[in-house]
Amino acid sequence: MPTTEADPVSACGDLPVVLVSAVALVDGDGRVLLSKRPEGKSMAGLWEFPGGKVKDGETPEQALIRELAEELDIDVAGNCLAPLTFASHAYEEFHLLMPLFLCRVWKGTPRPCEGQELTWVHPNRLRDYAMPPADEPLVAILCDFL
Repeated sequence: MPTTEADPVSACGDLPVVLVSAVALVDGDGRVLLSKRPEGKSMAGLWEFPGGKVKDGETPEQALIRELAEELDIDVAGNCLAPLTFASHAYEEFHLLMPLFLCRVWKGTPRPCEGQELTWVHPNRLRDYAMPPADEPLVAILCDFL
């Protein structure tokens, strides 16, 4: 079957794949932590699940542990990260592949270390926050799970 420009699979064939790891941190009240992208970053002002790019030689879990320490000043053990789902989304300049982990246990109190804003949100309110296109489909799965 021929592919067309509208076909997302053929459209992303020439795009580099960027692997990003993200987490839904869930507190004792069942709320999820969202981070607002700061000014100066792409998609500034949108809310997202914390995380970041996976570096060469890292697993998604290792990248997430590193990113959470850098961005939120918290310690997370690898065995506290439960894989939940993933996003696969073609942006204009790259194709994002993003595993989303669930985490209910960490050491420390999340604090914004990179100029971002943080907020704890009940799952039924997650849709009230503007998110990057790749994050949006994750909300429904997360709400169903929680």
